[in-house]
Amino acid sequence: MINHLGLVDALRAFRDGRVLPGAYLAACHDAALSRSDLAAFTYLATELSPGDGSWTGIPVGVKDIIATADMPTTNGSPVYADHVPAADAWIVARLKSLGASVLGKTVSTEFAWRHPGPTHNPWRRGHTPGGSSSGSAAAVAAGIVPLALGTQTFGSVIRPAAYCGVVGFKPSFGAIPRVGVHPLSPSLDHLGLFTRSVTDTAFALSRLIGQDDADRHGRPLPGFSIDLDSGLAPREAPRLALVQTTILDRAEPEQRALLDSATTAFRTAGAHVSNLVLPAAFEVLWDCARTILAVEASVCFQPLVERFPDRTSQPLKDLVADGLQIPAVAYVDALHRQADLRALLDTVLAGYDAVLTLPASGHAPEGLASTGDPAFCVPWTCLGVPAVALPAGMHHGLPLGLQLVGPYRGDVALLRTARWCEMALARPITFPAA
Repeated sequence: MINHLGLVDALRAFRDGRVLPGAYLAACHDAALSRSDLAAFTYLATELSPGDGSWTGIPVGVKDIIATADMPTTNGSPVYADHVPAADAWIVARLKSLGASVLGKTVSTEFAWRHPGPTHNPWRRGHTPGGSSSGSAAAVAAGIVPLALGTQTFGSVIRPAAYCGVVGFKPSFGAIPRVGVHPLSPSLDHLGLFTRSVTDTAFALSRLIGQDDADRHGRPLPGFSIDLDSGLAPREAPRLALVQTTILDRAEPEQRALLDSATTAFRTAGAHVSNLVLPAAFEVLWDCARTILAVEASVCFQPLVERFPDRTSQPLKDLVADGLQIPAVAYVDALHRQADLRALLDTVLAGYDAVLTLPASGHAPEGLASTGDPAFCVPWTCLGVPAVALPAGMHHGLPLGLQLVGPYRGDVALLRTARWCEMALARPITFPAA
């Protein structure tokens, strides 16, 4: 099935004449139609033709809080049910300039917060795919697209990637401009990527980093390139910090067992893995993140929930109410702690290539009323450091993953470490049965 080709493999196949770009696009579109039971898309392109550029023939799923001028952008909300933006988001325009095609808009929770959409986990119907980037994770896992865009404010890329058994990447804060992305919390919002391999992620990132003055938090990464033939070179014998935090107590037994077995596998393959207890100062990160998000979300959404009380969810209303109760001094203190702890983490991680930790408490929970607990991702998102979700196992037919975290702006080095770990795990890319 040619739609199962990943990003880099598809581009190689196009170049070598083994697959026609139009045929690949058509196969991916057919896959989307055949897996409509997943409810991964809010809108699907009716006609697709290859663009003009180095990514000609590559279809991409775009999370439905990211503006598309030729497709509706509903932000997961009935308030925006018929909204078609005047312009593409920065990242959509960049993808189109490369020749990629937007296959469709993927389901998001309401404004990327907690009110879930209808998407099912492709590995088992009736289980959540995670959120808020629900449709993007499901579409990549099901073999519909080789690349999909997500966002993360707490855990909305890393957790659904782990639940759906794909690679999820949250780059350093500011690495990809968020112009045209509906905000939830501007001091925490990140654009992120879903693919099926670390090499695909690195290749996509190399083309998608940039800067736009309209994103005041932007801080682009240094440019880098990934050769289409050789791919991403793995780091040799990485030094991994097995971070111990109180949140690990909430992990399910199967998730803890996976972490233990992966640690053994990495050591056997030559990695240096040692326990690391973060200084007590880092325990405030969960409270800092909640404070920052609630205050900034109340600014974004108070007018909306007041104007449309019948078309906004209770979780959004509760978030706004929480933010309005937080004193300004607490918000400013949280921002200062966020910046100070980001700098401190560089010192704490000196001598290590990456943190090895968990992306979630376990496999995807049953039911669609919740998208799962983001707590395992919150501290790293608050710090704005790069993080990767790596598929690593299965439990009762549902995926389990690992999370690797690097120092701020150490994105490429982290991906090289993740590539080494991916090779050490030696897990084949598999797809759920339709």
